[in-house]
Amino acid sequence: MSRQVSGALPLASAAQAEAGSERRGQRLLELLAPLHERARATARRLCCSNADGDDLFQDALLRAFDRLDDLRDESSFRSWFFAILLSAHRRKHRRDFWRRLLPLEQAREPEHAGEAHAIDGAERMAQALAVLSPAEREAIVLFELEGFSLAELAELQGSSLSAVKSRLMRARHRLRREYRGDQTP
Repeated sequence: MSRQVSGALPLASAAQAEAGSERRGQRLLELLAPLHERARATARRLCCSNADGDDLFQDALLRAFDRLDDLRDESSFRSWFFAILLSAHRRKHRRDFWRRLLPLEQAREPEHAGEAHAIDGAERMAQALAVLSPAEREAIVLFELEGFSLAELAELQGSSLSAVKSRLMRARHRLRREYRGDQTP
């Protein structure tokens, strides 16, 4: 008899966990709805690729789902979610950095500066953003494209306000050079 009771307890626990998971998922969807497309676009810009950006966005969603109980104030969901997105981006970039260390015979030749004129719109922006460091790319995308304030950006990046301003200035300078095709530092 005790086996039936102990066997029923895990099933009840599983049902409760599933119900809690569904509630958490519904809450995440409700909070994410107003910024879903913008957050997805930000992930794509950070990765300079739609496919990689979608992977990053999905990774951030999974992490947000797992950590949703840590969100204390729903009015700060936007900053909270973007902090998770940036953390996922940094982790991905660290992994990608080590994967790029290929033997010389597998390395590609860099593209010519003249090819930049043949690339249009979003592709050209993605190529320009790719020359930035991950921290610079985050700063430009979140400040210029997503409208985060300097103070919000400093908090998200864990930096001082002056560091964020310097990062933005360097990133803008590098983007201007990239768009002009200038190769001088």
